Formats: sequence, C-alpha cells, structure tokens
Amino acid sequence: MDEAAVVVDHVGKQYHTYRRNVDRFFEAVSFRQRKLHEVFSAVEDVSFTLNKGESLGIIGLNGSGKSTLLKMITGVLQPSRGNIRVEGRVSALLELGAGFNREYTGIQNIILNGKIMGYTEAEIRRRIPEIAEFADIGRFLEQPVKVYSSGMFARLAFAVAINVDPDVLIVDEALSVGDVFFQSKCYHKFDEFQKKGKTILFVSHDLNSVVKYCSRCLLLDRGKQIAFGDCKEVVDIYRKILVHQYYDQDRQGNGQATESRSAVFSDMKKKMRLNPSFSEYGDHAITIEDFGIFNGRQELTGVIQKGEECTFAIRVRFHREVADPIVAITIKDLRGTELCGTNTLLEGCQVRDRGGDHTGVVRFRQKLLLQGGQYLICLGVTSYQGDELVVHQRLYDYCHLQILSQYNTVGIYDMASEVEYEA
Repeated sequence: MDEAAVVVDHVGKQYHTYRRNVDRFFEAVSFRQRKLHEVFSAVEDVSFTLNKGESLGIIGLNGSGKSTLLKMITGVLQPSRGNIRVEGRVSALLELGAGFNREYTGIQNIILNGKIMGYTEAEIRRRIPEIAEFADIGRFLEQPVKVYSSGMFARLAFAVAINVDPDVLIVDEALSVGDVFFQSKCYHKFDEFQKKGKTILFVSHDLNSVVKYCSRCLLLDRGKQIAFGDCKEVVDIYRKILVHQYYDQDRQGNGQATESRSAVFSDMKKKMRLNPSFSEYGDHAITIEDFGIFNGRQELTGVIQKGEECTFAIRVRFHREVADPIVAITIKDLRGTELCGTNTLLEGCQVRDRGGDHTGVVRFRQKLLLQGGQYLICLGVTSYQGDELVVHQRLYDYCHLQILSQYNTVGIYDMASEVEYEA
C-alpha cells in the first residue's frame, strides 16, 4: 500500500484587501464592526494526496495560486481553511534568496540554512564539501552572497536544499535561473531522489519538464483546482486555458452559446499569447491584421507537440495597391537567435493584390521538429520596388510558441532519425 507523504485536504487561503490603507484602521476601530474590506481568494478548495516517491508538477498561469499553495505546504503561510499534512523533513526552495542573509558569505549561509532545518553546526559542516561540489561556484563560497549573480545564487540555494537529506523537496520555479548544464544536474538529482523514495513538488512553466520528470500534475487557475492526475492529460487541459478555450468548451457543454468557428478564425490573435512589448515598423501599405497557430486537430493553440503537423495563419490587410507582396514568418529562441523561417516568395506562393481595401489569409503548414522549449514568432510583409526591398510591416517577437517534447536530441532541431542496429 502506498504511504502518503503530502495530504492537502480542502485547503483555501483568503486575504482581506482594502481600497485605501486608512480603511484598515477604520475597520479595526469601528464600533459597529463595519466591513471595509473585500475578500480575495488566492487558493480555493484544493485537495490532493501525494505518495512517497512521487513527483508533482504544479502548473498554471501567473497569479493562479501556485506559490501560495507551496508556501502553505511548507508552513510559511497558514491556510484560511482546510488541513495540510506533510510527513518527514521538508526542504524548500521558494523565492530566490529566501532564507539567505545577503551580508553573509556562502559558507555562513549554508550553516544558517542548516540550522533552520534543525541540524547542528557540526552536522551541516560535514555536508559543506558535498554542497560546494554541487553548487560549483568556486572561491565565491567565501564571498558575501550580495555579490553573486542570480545564477550563482540559484546554484547555492538548490545545492543547500537537496543536500540536507530532505524527505520532501519543494521547488518554486528556481531552476529557470540556472544555465542548461546546471538544470540538467538538478534533474538528475530529481531522479536520484525518486529512486530513494523521496517526494518532490515543483512549480514550473516548462511543460516539457513536467511531462518528463513528474509522475502527477496539478493544474490551478484563478486559485481553483482544475485538474489533478496524469501529466499529459492535465497539460492538454492547460493548453486550452492558455488560448481561452477551456471555459468556452465548458459553457458549450452546458448548452450556452459559444463562438462559431468562423468567429474564432476571424479573431485569432485574441486567443494567442502575444508579447505586450513586441517591436513593429513599416510603411503600413499592408498590415498584419490577425495571426493564429493551429495544431494537427485544427485547434487554435500556442502549444504544439514536437513533430505534429501545424498551421500558422496570417491575415493581411491591403490599404493600397502593392505588386507581388511577400509574407514571411520566422521562429526565434528566447536569446533572439533566428532558428528557422520562410516566406511566400521562397515557397512559390503568389499573394495577389485585388486592388482597394481588402484582406487575405496566408497559411504555412509544416511539421515542427524543433526541440521542446519556448520560442518567439516574428511576422513580416514586404515587397520589391525595383531592386529595393520595402518593408510594409514587421512584427518582432510578436507571439509566444511552446513546443512539447518527451525527449530532446542534440541541437536546436530533431533530425527525426530512424535508427537500426544489425548484428
């Protein structure tokens, strides 16, 4: 029989919010017990049981209550209602730098955190060589942590958290700060922990890591528990939430009206994750009016499975006559490196101008073999006037794309090799 390591039973966390700071005082001294606050539910009625040796990925949009839930599990916050039971020693890496004194050296902070965990100074000093080897920040261990980079901070904090022999390890998005090699080392440590029967809970926006490393997944949205269980199934639900389709389908199931397919297609970008600070320029003779990404099931989404056939749809509007316009799409990584792209001229697709104010849609269909990860989409409309390239509109870092993959090969794209061995 499985033994429960973490039990969360109908847990909720509420806060009182005030329109003015002075209202808090007036409410406290009111003889009539006037209520000048509004109740905000950060977490509402969350329940799940996690057994020893299991790993739980917690996903959801920003503000969905993920960090608040972890803080209640660690005891940093007390729930407003419900009960939480955690078996064994807990080590938590919540906010970067939490529990660290910035004036202390790395060594002094290791000892400080060990004492917080209940170890004697002699016990934690015996673990320092192991912690130092994992953190791999060299002579900076003897320096005040206020001079550390965010990556060095993450290395030391994670090294301390995992080398104090916890029964339950809780990590809140801290791994996103470290470099790819350090992240790989951390995930190897996750595997070791699971084999030892230890329990892991971690918040991540990297859906690939959740699917690959977690045995279960919890999805929160607006403080409420949406799903708990198989990672792939929960991630599929989250993909619908990302493009505002989950609640639409729920209303449809209850007999309420939803948008027609044509309405969705005519307003695609409202359901995409657009960059609020994208760059744009051009003479606007032709503009990009709408954009959407469709998966193999023709669902509008910003999350694609690696190797899945998908479609990029770009609606352009002609404001004046332009001969032989060219519509382009480029995919970049988060560092800004252009990884791949194409346009209608290269693909032999002629975009015809009918004259006058009108629109047209260009669809790029392909299988994406980029590795699992986060990407940015850039769009453009240009044309040639004689030998000169004229930019009508370019949208840099316009839209977010996430590619899911159960495994990644070497480099930026998967060669999709078929491998055979013959003896």
